[in-house]
Amino acid sequence: MNQFNYFDEADFAVTVCDLSGIIVYMNRKSAATFAKDGGSDLVGKSLLDCHPEPARAKLLELLQSPRLNIYTIEKNAVQKMIYQAPWIENGRTLGLMELSLPLEGDIPHFLRN
Repeated sequence: MNQFNYFDEADFAVTVCDLSGIIVYMNRKSAATFAKDGGSDLVGKSLLDCHPEPARAKLLELLQSPRLNIYTIEKNAVQKMIYQAPWIENGRTLGLMELSLPLEGDIPHFLRN
């Protein structure tokens, strides 16, 4: 059983790599997003090989010093929030996970106290 199977049918891309940058999981949306690069065949391959500079250097930095990295992008007229976070299990950092969340339309913002 895949330990990440709860993301398989999510409508956002989830990609997880180990501390050496090897992709260990891609959900269906991630595989579809990166279909032209190999899709699910990228599992077992280096995430670093998929990124040009300066993104590659940033990923290396995040793998060496795990922390949050959050930003937005626009590609093919689709805006997305990229949320990169350490993959932690039982208090031990095992790698990095990336969520790519489409941002559609006006997104409400609520202030809650």
